[in-house]
Amino acid sequence: MNAQELRTELEAQGSIFQTSSDTEVIVHLMARAREADVLGRLVSALRRVRGAYSLVCLTHDARMIGVRDPHGFRPLVIGRLKDAFVLSSETCSFDLIEAEFIREVEPGEIVVIDKSGMTSRRLPEIAPPAFCVFEHVYFARPDSFLNGKSVYRVREKLGRRLAQEAPVAADVVIPVPDSGLPAAIGYANESKLPFEMGLIRSHYVGRTFIEPQDSIRHFGVRLKLSVVRSIVDGKRVVVVDDSLVRGTTSRKIVKMLRNAGAREVHLRIGAPPPTHPCFYGINTPNRSELVAASHTVEEIGRYVTCDSIAYLSHEGMMAAVAADRGGSASGGGYCSACFTGKYAVPLGSPDLVQLRRARV
Repeated sequence: MNAQELRTELEAQGSIFQTSSDTEVIVHLMARAREADVLGRLVSALRRVRGAYSLVCLTHDARMIGVRDPHGFRPLVIGRLKDAFVLSSETCSFDLIEAEFIREVEPGEIVVIDKSGMTSRRLPEIAPPAFCVFEHVYFARPDSFLNGKSVYRVREKLGRRLAQEAPVAADVVIPVPDSGLPAAIGYANESKLPFEMGLIRSHYVGRTFIEPQDSIRHFGVRLKLSVVRSIVDGKRVVVVDDSLVRGTTSRKIVKMLRNAGAREVHLRIGAPPPTHPCFYGINTPNRSELVAASHTVEEIGRYVTCDSIAYLSHEGMMAAVAADRGGSASGGGYCSACFTGKYAVPLGSPDLVQLRRARV
């Protein structure tokens, strides 16, 4: 059955799904389910799926269905706009349309919204919570709330923990904008050092670590960032970033700062070294492209040519992110597989093992 035939069958049942490569698998499973209604087919399809998903579906009979996987890898939130409900991946979108944030869709929950209001039911599968900790570190916008916490405040707390774990004698703290800004503020406040915007970002360039070619990433860094010479010239500079994936961006930044007159450059990373790829919806690099997978911290420091480098420990990250949620510093309630290699959904089937080998 081709994609058009699938769409025709679903439309005949009263539903339209906006599909991409991953969600189209669910559409295929729904097309083959035997239940009579769309919701029953969706539940039947999701019984055969394991992994990360947050879905929003619209039907011809004026229903909106939202569902989050039983582990809750990715966020999904509910808001209210006058007499209507809205669903989104992050709360910051509600501010744009002046909607009121109500609550998050719980892991394994299905919410059905129609003219009479909103109802809720549960998927039959029960799984331990495994919210992606990298959402707090990098992916989510800082003006969002996740798991009842301000993303901005969590990142600031990561920076404070980093300053406690890896202090250094310096003259100024600067962030790698924009994602490193809250952690740099936390680091500067905790270490009692001046905070300055020594790097200026052009907002016409996207994220560089996911670009497929080195040449594109390198040129993107030069377009994306420029140094404020008056802030770094002759100074011992602490550069705070939220993460270091390949190391190519950090190497360029260190070179730019030295060319602008920085006397010392100390790199501080507000997360542990990522050593494993993500299989739960984020297009992170193959393991061979993750510099920490094959190099020690000292080797990474030599590669990026900084005077010193330090990462936040895994324990420090989890203490900052999870403690006030009722989790623990060991990572209860969160997935941190990109740092530990301990995947919440084991990659045990032959197809998944082959996929994992392809990403190593």
